[in-house]
Amino acid sequence: MKHILYVLLLFCSLNYVEAQVKYESIESAKLGQTRELKIQLPRSYSNNTDKKYPLFIVLDGDYLFEAVAGNVDYYSYWEDMPEAIVVGINQFDTRDDDCLYSEQNSLPIEKGAAFFEFIGMELIPHLEKKYRSANFRVAVGHGETANFINYFLLKPQPVFKAYIAISPELAPKMLEYIPEVLGKTPSKLFYYLANTNNDSASIKKMTEALHADISALENKNLTYKFNSFEGPSHYSVPTHAIPNAIEKIFKVFQPISKEEYTETILKLETSPVTYLEDKYKTIDELFGIKKQILVNDFKAIAAAIEKNKKFEHYEALGKLARDAYPKTLLGNYYLARFYEESGDTKKAMRTYQSAFTLEEIAGLTKDLMLEKAEAIKTDFGY
Repeated sequence: MKHILYVLLLFCSLNYVEAQVKYESIESAKLGQTRELKIQLPRSYSNNTDKKYPLFIVLDGDYLFEAVAGNVDYYSYWEDMPEAIVVGINQFDTRDDDCLYSEQNSLPIEKGAAFFEFIGMELIPHLEKKYRSANFRVAVGHGETANFINYFLLKPQPVFKAYIAISPELAPKMLEYIPEVLGKTPSKLFYYLANTNNDSASIKKMTEALHADISALENKNLTYKFNSFEGPSHYSVPTHAIPNAIEKIFKVFQPISKEEYTETILKLETSPVTYLEDKYKTIDELFGIKKQILVNDFKAIAAAIEKNKKFEHYEALGKLARDAYPKTLLGNYYLARFYEESGDTKKAMRTYQSAFTLEEIAGLTKDLMLEKAEAIKTDFGY
């Protein structure tokens, strides 16, 4: 009996993995050969047939794919990043040829140039046609391939908006090319760089030089982060770097954190409600996702209004909450607080009383609303 249960469990596990990860081949005219791909689709892919997803292209997919796919699945499960499609390109026997560059100008040549064109002109169009991928694309590389992903950055209109370069073995002139491009990028772009103290001396020297140059740039369109890890080997550092990169790239997608609340929102001289609206507008513009404003984000903004005694902002917050959660008490509670603090106590009382027909949410109950209405009625003799 136990043997049968183990077989059934294994069967179900394999079905689950198969449903998440696909293995495909693509014929490349540029390369003159077939390339093997690993593809992980989001958990909701089959159910949300109108939804598009950010796309990760992972070089060194023969070993790096699983590390990226696992982190993407984990972070998206907890809604700290949007669900995404992850595609790994296997390069076990072709890595050296794929990454070939000129000793004169450090740019791809021969098979390296063909591989560059394969990704931009064949692979990405193929994936866009077959899968519902959004315009937000992330390139991931390690070692030689971490150098290679930067070539896409040098194009006038880069096909990737985020780059994860882990312990790159940089071509010499890339130390000039990369900062120059990042310093003048006209649209939002994310760049993550990492190394480890156990990298080769040349990798450490060049990544630290690159970090110094990028850190000196002043470009509001560039979001940059560098990690230098102590302890991991060159081959294990991706497992440390990838989660750090994901957290940085998708920070705007995450719920308002204690740090964001303390260091940014409480110190705003402008409206915290505008800050909240801009946060979700950015999510829409970057990732093509119309994300509903989280209740906890509303509560963070309300807490800032109370802390700073900027009660005039409750009016805009109430209207925004009514749009986001029209059947609940949330918007009416904030509007009632606005009327109460601005001296229109009769309107505040009526707004609190209107809670009787609405749904409770986030600790706001009908009893609480009616108690507040009764307190105003008693205090002012209405």
